[in-house]
Amino acid sequence: MPSLRSLPALLRNEPALTRVVGVPGATLAVASPAQAFVASGILRLSERRPMLLVTATGSTAEQLAHDVAVFAGSVGPGLAGADGGPDPAAARTVEVFPAWETLPFERVSPDVGTMGRRLRLLWQLGGEGAAPPDVVVAPVKALLQRLGPWRTAARPVAVAKGQRLEVEGLVETLVAAGYRREPLVEHRGELAVRGGIVDVFPSTGDVPVRIDLWGDEVDR
Repeated sequence: MPSLRSLPALLRNEPALTRVVGVPGATLAVASPAQAFVASGILRLSERRPMLLVTATGSTAEQLAHDVAVFAGSVGPGLAGADGGPDPAAARTVEVFPAWETLPFERVSPDVGTMGRRLRLLWQLGGEGAAPPDVVVAPVKALLQRLGPWRTAARPVAVAKGQRLEVEGLVETLVAAGYRREPLVEHRGELAVRGGIVDVFPSTGDVPVRIDLWGDEVDR
């Protein structure tokens, strides 16, 4: 009996699937429980070509992304190699492009985490920073919402070890970009300064970043 992680490889021999891969406008009807499985199989057949999966709602996008990641090797034991064992090289990356939770002109700010996820993915797809994911899962609402001039309006701030850094200049840059200066960093979009230590919680990150200065030089 094949293991769960080896199932996507079996789709290589499925004629109905191999016929539609790479055919513009092709339609393939798949039952909901099998969508993640079939999507991961298509991803294998398409030789790591970026794939966009569109869902009806945000919660469905999150669930589908998780399921595809399991089959694609990003979560759990991963895909199987030719011998049935794990194949780390075959692992694919999966990201969700979330929709804004607020409407334009509402007196409510969007969630900082949502802003960060959208911005990080846009930068990846634009060739900036980390490599773009192999699969992007997005609710249809996210694709219908207009995008601003993100490439020019949200340039990343890069800090490297050994770099000379003027703390107040960095703080002014981050505050102008929407960060809040706080006594202690607890949430995304916050920064704190204590002597020669600057803590920043990037909106695109999962944990805060600490900048340790020796004089005006970045020590670590």
